Amino acid sequence: MIISNEKQERLPQAPRVPLPELAEFLAPLRVHFTQGPSAETLRRYLTGLLSEHPNKNCDTLAEVVPETTEQQLNHLLTDMVWDENNLNRQRIARMRTLPSEGDGVLIFDDTGFEKQGRHSVGVARQYTGTAGKLTNCQVTVNCHYAERTRAWPVATRLYLPQAWAEDAERRKQAHVPDAVGFQTKAEIALALLDEANACGVQHTCVTCDADYGDNPNFLNGLEERRERHVVAVRASFSVTLGRGPTSPVLRADAVLVAQPLQDWQTIAWSEGATGWWRAKFLALRCWRAASTETGSISGVTSRPRRRWP
Repeated sequence: MIISNEKQERLPQAPRVPLPELAEFLAPLRVHFTQGPSAETLRRYLTGLLSEHPNKNCDTLAEVVPETTEQQLNHLLTDMVWDENNLNRQRIARMRTLPSEGDGVLIFDDTGFEKQGRHSVGVARQYTGTAGKLTNCQVTVNCHYAERTRAWPVATRLYLPQAWAEDAERRKQAHVPDAVGFQTKAEIALALLDEANACGVQHTCVTCDADYGDNPNFLNGLEERRERHVVAVRASFSVTLGRGPTSPVLRADAVLVAQPLQDWQTIAWSEGATGWWRAKFLALRCWRAASTETGSISGVTSRPRRRWP
């Protein structure tokens, strides 16, 4: 007989009754499941996600959420049929009823979720800014609405790498719908933008980091939709200082370095824990050198030099 003196770590248990805040959030939403009991399973699953358990999956959540089994959670996530688009439209409609200052923007970015195995749908060795490196992960493309007083996720979609999209066996095992094919992240972002517009999400402009701002297909899509946009670009981004065909194509960083130092202005934009964020900015009229057409497209570029005061 072996007696261990080590104490087994106690798992944080989720409450048996619905969390008041979660119940209030779910109350106006109607999830269209093919089976009635799944709404309660969904509530329990979300309760588990809000628990303090350090590792959240179907197995561990079943241990901390009362009256819940791993099979129920697995069925909810893998086999249960429900109308996710209808639910998202309900959520966005609720967002539109909230008080707003009316000057919000749509933010596009992607998020990586590191994984150990290779069976989760879309998992691959790929770069993610979340980890800041190449790693084994899933990636989602996200559209968020944000203004001074509030922020709200509008839509998100899993990025399916081309190797996954072309592998019939992996698609079958992961229950990937036949209608889901390969799309670049830029194409997914534009689809999410169309979804936001179809749902009536008012916004003053679109903004994103250089992963999207440097993509000519994404920029072309914004211009085709007549979307105002403020995007980050890399130093190698190609611009011209004139509209004519003889105007030379230059790197954005080379154009900015050539500008007089007195033209740069210090702007403070946010107060942090130790003071205001300030940087040197320069607004310069230039045109994007489009690689797919002979003309050029107007835009504004700037380069901040960040520092703490």
